[in-house]
Amino acid sequence: MNRKLARKVAKQHGVSVKEVREGVQNAIDHAYRNPNSRALAVECEGEKPTPDEVITHLAKAVNAKKIVS
Repeated sequence: MNRKLARKVAKQHGVSVKEVREGVQNAIDHAYRNPNSRALAVECEGEKPTPDEVITHLAKAVNAKKIVS
């Protein structure tokens, strides 16, 4: 995960960077128990994406203004 982004999120929520990373990983684990098309759209090297891969995917979507609700 982008360290600068993780620090910013941690500071905004009054938690540690470790807690931010763990939260992202928990969300990924939950999403991949029964993945939908949005979860499967995240490009990844393994069976499920890492926090870094998810953050990269989301950052690209935000930059492209293509977030689908």
